[in-house]
Amino acid sequence: MDTPIERLHAALLTLSGDRKSFPRTRKLLESGKTRIAQKLGEEAIEVALETVKGDRASVVLESADLLYQLVVLWTVMGIWPAEVWEEMDRRERTLGLAEKLPAYASELGF
Repeated sequence: MDTPIERLHAALLTLSGDRKSFPRTRKLLESGKTRIAQKLGEEAIEVALETVKGDRASVVLESADLLYQLVVLWTVMGIWPAEVWEEMDRRERTLGLAEKLPAYASELGF
């Protein structure tokens, strides 16, 4: 089953030809990793700020923007969503579903 993230990734991979289609996304893809990383960071900050304000609806909207920027970054880095899902599965098997890698993850073989 394709998730919205996987569908977005596939769409980003196929952008070509018609320069009028998705001009902002195309410009972002062509801007390079540094700019894309900056945009990703900006979106993460916006999610955090809306969280502090307690604006649930804005957190939802900004979270969608954050995920979009993340998928753009994955695309330019040649990362497939399945790779991220596999890593999440591996961590779940090792640490449990609701656990983040500890600071000493390298000692655990991560």
